Order: sequence, then structure tokens, then C-alpha cells
Amino acid sequence: MAKIDIGPPDYRNFLPPVIKENYGKWKYHELVRPGVLKHVAESGDELYTIRVGSPRLVSVDFIRNICDIADKYCKGYLRFTSRNNIEFLTDDAANVEPIIEACRALGLPVGGTGRSISNIVHTQGWIHCHTPASDASGIVKAVMDDLYEYFERDDLPGKLRIAMACCLNMCGAAHCSDIAIVGVHRTPPVLDHEIIRKGAEIPSLVACCPTGAIRPDPKNKSVAVKEDKCMYCGNCYTMSPGMQILDAKNDGLAIMVGGKVSNARSYPSFSRLVIPFLPNNPPRWPEVTEAVRNIVETWVKHARKGERLGEWIERIGWERFFTLTNIPFSDKCIDDYIFSRETFRTSAAFKY
Repeated sequence: MAKIDIGPPDYRNFLPPVIKENYGKWKYHELVRPGVLKHVAESGDELYTIRVGSPRLVSVDFIRNICDIADKYCKGYLRFTSRNNIEFLTDDAANVEPIIEACRALGLPVGGTGRSISNIVHTQGWIHCHTPASDASGIVKAVMDDLYEYFERDDLPGKLRIAMACCLNMCGAAHCSDIAIVGVHRTPPVLDHEIIRKGAEIPSLVACCPTGAIRPDPKNKSVAVKEDKCMYCGNCYTMSPGMQILDAKNDGLAIMVGGKVSNARSYPSFSRLVIPFLPNNPPRWPEVTEAVRNIVETWVKHARKGERLGEWIERIGWERFFTLTNIPFSDKCIDDYIFSRETFRTSAAFKY
């Protein structure tokens, strides 16, 4: 019977033998050093993982270089994490140092494990996406260059996860990361009726708006936008290029903090807005890098050991967070979504 190409291949076909043989039978793991994990199975088998920082968008030559390392030291086995780190997997402790040296020879940092900053997960940005309010790869490069030392050390209060989404549709993990950088549009789409008439399905275009801001316009055989309902998500541009959402003058970035997926010590939580707008200033985005470093260093200075960023904020109070970071509080930071009863602050207590 012919093989049918439906869905991803079975992941078990790509596991290293030591993982296959000890699947579900791991006894413990430990952090050997920043960037190096050691897993020990009930059988006594050991697996060493070397985590390396990597760009999300890479060249064929880059992939060949890291595959050469895997072929030489890891029997060809490596993996990519959801935050764009490379992990080399070996069952031989003698290969750990040679792998680290080979990575450093390529200019790749080793780290991102334990109480450190892992690589930044991010969306497509200008290089591919059609609705970004800002770039993704460029901002991630600028921010991680600035925070580089925190990737190679593991003495932070807790782990720190940063995400970047280049628009409000957030195909990155911006809603559940300790710090999130989100591109924001601030103006409604500019309509090109000629393009809409020629290439758009009006019912689909009307239905795509999550806030019901788009209405049919029979007079122009097009659509109209009710601007007071528009939330500038850019979803309509996906349906028709005649709904141009990009605005070089008014598009920018927002900063959110406090999210996490982990349920250790406290429940998973969503990120909260703290800086509603920062300007787009490529190629290094100094305002964004400065804002992120300020938040990170304030957390490092004041948090207790083991506290994630959101847990530290919950302990000291959001009022104290704004005071310590010298971030001006804006009315844009107030959660006014009408269906967010579970996330509203219901306490009358304030912490300054």
C-alpha cells in the first residue's frame, strides 16, 4: 500500500536509542551547568543535552553546520525547542565539552537552561507576514544582544521567558510569557474599493472581523469600516489586500509582563499590559531594548529565589511594580474587556 502524506511523521522514529529504550523510565535529571542537562534513567543510562541559542530563521549552510556537529558527536541526533534553541543529545559524557567547543567555534552561545533567559520565541515579522506592526527577527536580535549575558548564566531568581509577536493576532507565545513584546496597529485599515471589488468575497470579508466593525457597502459594491469598533488586528487584510492596515507612522510596540505556562508554585497566567506604546525605530529598537532590560534588572534585584516575574509582581503588587520600574501608569493598562470577569481585580486593597 502506498504511503500517504497526511500529518507529521511519527516522532518515535526520530528518537535517539537511549530515549527509546528508557521511554517513561527516567529517574531524575540535573542541571550540570548553564546549557547542559543530564537525565538519568532507572536502568542507569545517561543522556546529556547541550542547549544552544539559535536564530529562528536560518540558512541551509547553518543547518548543515549544526548537522555536522550532530553527526560527529551525537550519532546524528539533535532537536529544536519551541523557543528556537538547538539541543544536541548524546549518551557519552566525553562528548559534552567537544560539542560546546564546536558550537562556540560557530559563534553559538551555550545556555538557556535553569534560572536563565531562554531564547526568544517570535513570529514571522517583516520577512514573511503580511500584517505585522513591526519586525520580529530584528527586535529579537536587538533584545537578545542586549541581554546576552543572562543566557549564559543561571543565577537569576527564576527562569525567564520572553516572546515577540509582531501584531495582535499573536502567533507567538506572547500571551503566556514573562515578558512579551507585541506589535500594535493604532489606525483602522485604509480601504481600496477597487481591489476589494475585484478580489474579495464580501460575505467572508464582513464575517472575518472579530468585533463586527466591517459592514457591506452596496453603493460602492465594497465594505465600510465602523472605526469606533475596530481593534486594529489586521485580520481583514488577510481576507483582502484592499484593507491595508500597515501604517509606518503610527504602528509601534507594546510591552506585556507576568504570563507563564508553568503551574509550579502558582497557576498559569496571562500577560498584562504595562507599556502601551513604544516607537518603531529599526534597526536596533533602542526604546524597546531599554524597556525590557529595565524590567529584567528590576526583577533580578528585588525578586526572591524561585520567583517568576509574574509571581514577584503578584507578591509586591502592581502598584509597587510600576513604582520600582519607573514605568508611567496609563489608562490603557486598565482591563476593560466586558467578558473578563475572572481577570478583573476585585480587591479593594492597594500595595504601594
